Amino acid sequence: MFRGQSFIKGAVILTLAGLFVRVLGAGLRIFLAAVMGDEGIGLYQMAYPIYATLLSISTAGIPIAISKLVAENVAFKDHRGAQKIFNISFVILTFLGALFSLVLYFGAEFFAQNIVKEPRAYYPLVCISPAILFVTMLSAFRGYFQGFQAMLPTAVSQIIEQCGRVVVIIVLVFLLLPRGLEFAAAGAAFGAVAGSFLGLLFLLFLYFRNRRKYIQKIKKQVVRRDFGIGETIYRILALSIPITLGSLVIPVVNMIDLSVVPLRLHQVGYSTKEATALYGQLTGMANSIIQFPLILTIALAMSLVPAISEAQTLRNDLLVKNRTELAMRFTLFFSIPASFGLYVLAKPTTIVLFENAPAAYPLAMMSFGLIFMSLYIATSGILQGLGYVLEPVKYMVFGTIIKFVLSWYWTADPRLHIGGAALATVASFFIASLLNIRKVSKITGWRFNFNELLFKPLVAASFMAWSVHLAYGTIAGGFLPLFSARLAQALSLLLSILIGLFIFVLVMFLVRAVRKEDLEAVPHIGPHLVKLTRKLNLLGR
Repeated sequence: MFRGQSFIKGAVILTLAGLFVRVLGAGLRIFLAAVMGDEGIGLYQMAYPIYATLLSISTAGIPIAISKLVAENVAFKDHRGAQKIFNISFVILTFLGALFSLVLYFGAEFFAQNIVKEPRAYYPLVCISPAILFVTMLSAFRGYFQGFQAMLPTAVSQIIEQCGRVVVIIVLVFLLLPRGLEFAAAGAAFGAVAGSFLGLLFLLFLYFRNRRKYIQKIKKQVVRRDFGIGETIYRILALSIPITLGSLVIPVVNMIDLSVVPLRLHQVGYSTKEATALYGQLTGMANSIIQFPLILTIALAMSLVPAISEAQTLRNDLLVKNRTELAMRFTLFFSIPASFGLYVLAKPTTIVLFENAPAAYPLAMMSFGLIFMSLYIATSGILQGLGYVLEPVKYMVFGTIIKFVLSWYWTADPRLHIGGAALATVASFFIASLLNIRKVSKITGWRFNFNELLFKPLVAASFMAWSVHLAYGTIAGGFLPLFSARLAQALSLLLSILIGLFIFVLVMFLVRAVRKEDLEAVPHIGPHLVKLTRKLNLLGR
């Protein structure tokens, strides 16, 4: 329980769990679409915006605050302080979770009638309401374990939560569908309650299994740092409130797209049906694909907060710089090839996933935004770990203003249309990530090495993109006579991605972009990779 991993290993663990959860979730959506149809899916989805909003308010950024403050106390060997942070945070989160669960339960009829404007949504809203309590309690334990830089409990709880959710949804949908779509949708909504409850039970088991040993540590500790309850609550809220404000920025960005994009498309001659279709291509297809590779960066940011906080608490400036450097290298070494790959393979990707070739245009325009989104998320994790929680919020607000202005003009440009809105998103994250990087550099003394962090990966990604383009055309040409068109494209896409990955890694070694520290950070196989690449004389300085 209290044995942490390196932050890279923690990020890998969280990424693998995130991928599993996403794949299982995609399979569930296919099942629900087949069994409940569009109308049933619509009723099920109607509960989620209200649930998600109340949940984000109830958690209020406190789990990240727990992670940072527990890491600080553990670095000082103040186990009593770490436990006090968790205890107070758990009480706050449990109170907020219970409060907003009751708000949703007793306000379900009001929300269904006045917000959703669909009376049948009452049943899913009532059934999902207890999930707010369980998820807030669950998030407290996850923040606590992450404060010890132990990411495995969070990852396993995510898998248990999702598996429980999927099983319960399948069973309840089959049982309740004969009674009506609204009851089947309610059963599907209740899956979130069952899943979060199972995840909570698992973390409770881990917590109490190790609690006696930890209590012994508290009794034996020499360090005495007494913070009153009021001061502890202030420290928690001072960190959590800005983080909550930051979490609201992305919904605001989506609201800008909703308010600006269809309007400006109408004004340049697109019909309502055409504007709606283009908006769906941008938000429902291109955005959803872009979010998939961001799983790694989000996991990295979660691992960075306690890791950077620990290094800062120990006043180890060199460790802060080294962890910042390693995080930036992993972020760019992943996001640059991913963005180039999405650009080259945009059309086959949207055809395979959505059978929608036109959606390739906004995806290609947005693909390079993946680099800046990843940089923004990673550097936000570093700044939060350092205690600068307001800066990423301010910078993203500035980026959002830029996005509004550019969306207004570029979406109305007939040459760009929906691609203009995609490029405006890229520009907003470009600005926000640059400001974040500048702040990180100013605080830590770390410097962005353009040759190592940008030029060499760009060279490798360019070779990769050219190879992938040739490989896809050749492989697809061979598969089309043998399989159906969509299956041939899916197989060609998968093989092209694997070829691209091999080419990128090969060129990165040839240009001496990979260092010993990079390989050593790879869980389990790192030392073996170092030995192999040394023999082949492929390591950088």
